[in-house]
Amino acid sequence: MTDDIRLGVLVPIGKAQWGAGTDPRELVDFAIRAEELGYDSLWVNDSLLGPRIEALTMLAAVAPVTDRIPLGTATLLPVLRRPVQAAQTLASLDLLSGGRLTVAVGAGFPGRFGRPLHDLSEVAWADRFTRLDETVALWRRLWTADGPTSFHGDLLHFDEIPPATAPSQAGGPPIWLGGAAPAALARTGRRYDGWLPYPPDPADYRSGLAEVRRAAADAGRVPGTITPALFVSVLIADTEESGRDTLADYSRANYGLALRDLEAIQAVITGPPAQVAARLGHYITAGARHLVCRIGTVDLRSARDQLDRLAELLPLLREAAGGSGSGEGRGEGGAGA
Repeated sequence: MTDDIRLGVLVPIGKAQWGAGTDPRELVDFAIRAEELGYDSLWVNDSLLGPRIEALTMLAAVAPVTDRIPLGTATLLPVLRRPVQAAQTLASLDLLSGGRLTVAVGAGFPGRFGRPLHDLSEVAWADRFTRLDETVALWRRLWTADGPTSFHGDLLHFDEIPPATAPSQAGGPPIWLGGAAPAALARTGRRYDGWLPYPPDPADYRSGLAEVRRAAADAGRVPGTITPALFVSVLIADTEESGRDTLADYSRANYGLALRDLEAIQAVITGPPAQVAARLGHYITAGARHLVCRIGTVDLRSARDQLDRLAELLPLLREAAGGSGSGEGRGEGGAGA
C-alpha cells in the first residue's frame, strides 16, 4: 500500500454472512488471513438485529492473534452500551491491541434499522445525536483524566467518576463519525477524527467532504487532519450480472431489502476486478482515502475467496489514486493503518 490509499475489510460477524453449518470461530482465521494479505485495517459492524458475534468481543478475539493490522468498528452504536462501561471496554481493546483501535460511531439509521435498537436499549430515539456526541465527549474525558472526574452535558450527567482505564494511544483511539446528513457533516468537521459515510453517488461524497472540511476550518481545526473514509459493499464477479445475483441474496439476508433498495441508500459495487477498481476509483478521485469494504456474500467460504480477490485490486487502486493528492489525517493508528 502507498501512504495515500488504505484498504480495509469487515469480518463477516453476522450469521447471515458466515452461513449455516459454519463454526464462527473460523472468523478468527479470516482476520489472520486479512493481515497476511496486507490489508490496512480490519473492521466489525454492530447491531442487535439478528444473530451475530458481538462486535467488541470479535475484536478482543482478534487482537492477540494479529500483530500489525489496525482494528476498527464500522460502525459502533454507543446506544447499545452504558457510556462509562463502553469507555473502559474500548480503552481495554486499545491496550490489548497495542494501540491499533479506531472507533467509528453512528446514531442509528432511521426506521426499522435504528429505532428498534433504541427500544431494546431503553433509550429514547429523540436527541440521539446529542447523546452520541456527549458519549464521545465523555469517553475522551475519561481517557485523559488523571483521576476522578465529572461530566455534565444536556443528557449525560456523572459526578465523581472513578479513575478510568487509560488507552494505549494518547488521548484515546481516533473516533470517526458515520453519516452524511447535513448536520452529520458539520458535526464531523467540528468534533471527529474521521468521516465514514456510504453514499451511492461519488459526487455526493465529494460535496460532503467539502462540507466536512469547511466545518472543520470554521471550528479552527486543520481540515486535512480528518480522515476521509468510505464504507462500501463489494463483490468481485466474472460479470456484473452474476455479481448482482449474489448481491441480491446478500441484501435480502442481511438487510431484508431488495438490491435496488439497498443501492438507493448505500454504496454497492460489483463486477470484474477492473470494473470494481474503476468504480472505487471514482470515490478516490472524490477524496476518499480509506476504503472500508464489506464483502457481499452469504457464506464464509465465499467470503474467504473474495478476501483474496479483493486484495489483488491494490495495484489498480494505487493507479486510480495517482495525482489525486493526500487526504490522510489522524485516525490511522498502528503501522500500515
